[in-house]
Amino acid sequence: MCATGKFIVREAINADCAAIWALISGVLKEYAFAPDRTTTDIDLSDIEANYTKGGGVFFVLLDVDRIIGTVALCRESETRCELCRMYLASHYRRRGLGRLLFDKATEEALHRGFREMRLETAAVLVEAIALYKSAGFTIVEGTPAGKNCNLIMSKCLV
Repeated sequence: MCATGKFIVREAINADCAAIWALISGVLKEYAFAPDRTTTDIDLSDIEANYTKGGGVFFVLLDVDRIIGTVALCRESETRCELCRMYLASHYRRRGLGRLLFDKATEEALHRGFREMRLETAAVLVEAIALYKSAGFTIVEGTPAGKNCNLIMSKCLV
């Protein structure tokens, strides 16, 4: 667990799934994406099985006891992970909290021995892309697997 001022970052557990769904589905709708618990967002129904047990991690950012942000890592191979599920409630943006989540995920990726981090995103997420680029990510060729995504970005960690 990591505390920064009144904000706390901790690993998510399945008891958090309802609050995580509320946050992420709200942000997706804000950007005109259709959340779907049965297909593209089914991973959110069992955080522990879909992230923790697969060699990844899912973090939540709390304001006191309310989940206001998320970020996750999925293990793709021994050396590569995917940064995913990075969301922040709209009224908490532009306070450095997205960077806090990103830095926590990067620190964890390095701790787990990953040498490369990739992500899939949508061009409409201008603020997120600016954060990724400022952290050294570049757009790479490929077709994203995510239904709402049209860009793949990658960064060497070491």
